[in-house]
Amino acid sequence: MNAELLYLSGEDIKDLRISSRQARDAIVAAFRDYAAGKAVGLPKLSIDTPSSWFSSMNSVSQAYGIAATKWIAVASDKESMGRSRVNGLICVSDYKTGSPVAVLDGNYITLIRTAATSTAAANYLAPEMPESIGLVGCGLQALSHLDAFVDLHPSLRKVYLFSRSWRSAEAVAMAAAEKHREPIITKDPDMLVRKSDIVISMIPGAPDLESFLDARLLQSSSFVSAVDGGRSWRSDRLTSFDRLVTDSLEQSVSPVDAASRPLKHIVFNEDLRHLTSGSSESSLRSRTLFAFRGFAIADLALADLALRQARALGIGTTLPR
Repeated sequence: MNAELLYLSGEDIKDLRISSRQARDAIVAAFRDYAAGKAVGLPKLSIDTPSSWFSSMNSVSQAYGIAATKWIAVASDKESMGRSRVNGLICVSDYKTGSPVAVLDGNYITLIRTAATSTAAANYLAPEMPESIGLVGCGLQALSHLDAFVDLHPSLRKVYLFSRSWRSAEAVAMAAAEKHREPIITKDPDMLVRKSDIVISMIPGAPDLESFLDARLLQSSSFVSAVDGGRSWRSDRLTSFDRLVTDSLEQSVSPVDAASRPLKHIVFNEDLRHLTSGSSESSLRSRTLFAFRGFAIADLALADLALRQARALGIGTTLPR
């Protein structure tokens, strides 16, 4: 039995300086393994309580020699009492022996993983030389997606921003300006959708949320990554999309409505396994929706990347078991 565990805190993972390209390449490689049967990922298991929900995501990779589970807890605004509403940990075991080898902070890994998943899909689905991107929601995910998409598409010049918080929008605008992109803050989501070649929607769930984004307004060749699962997009307008793609068809069959309930009138027909394995048909001009909840294979890929870099750099804390 392994007598020691490597612990990587959120600050440790930041110190690894994982690049957007490294994260994206790791996601693509892991889904190729998944498509080839070299890795296994299971759909999320969740438990809802009146004040919180808890979820586990399990995966294993023979190629990487590890198994991983991510445990996530999400508290209501009332119960979080000013602390982070979302908290996660990733536990990693040796593939052959089953011995636990590491524990990683899940929050920062999730931040990197989510943007990397968006760009992994965009690499196959987005217009070739997009010039504009719209960010709907301006929290940490917006900053992470800005980094990831500027790396993937240097052709981007304009960054449209829509947020309920003007201060948050200004923070993302400043980050865009520092990357020599033109930030445009707007209170008109319809204008953002019309003007953007790429749209990223990142609206958190809320009891009073009403879907407000209209897919009919998208350009004929455009890409949407719905980090929110699609809850911010009007369900009666989703038929305007030519392609509907997700990260795992095994886990998700359709986008969700404003209350995060799966829609019944429209379904996904492709996932990242199809894209990365080359079994997906390309389309030169299409409106494409990539809506996803986050799949265990992606977390395993980032955990493996973080552990390899941490060991190479001597970062992390060794704990007795």
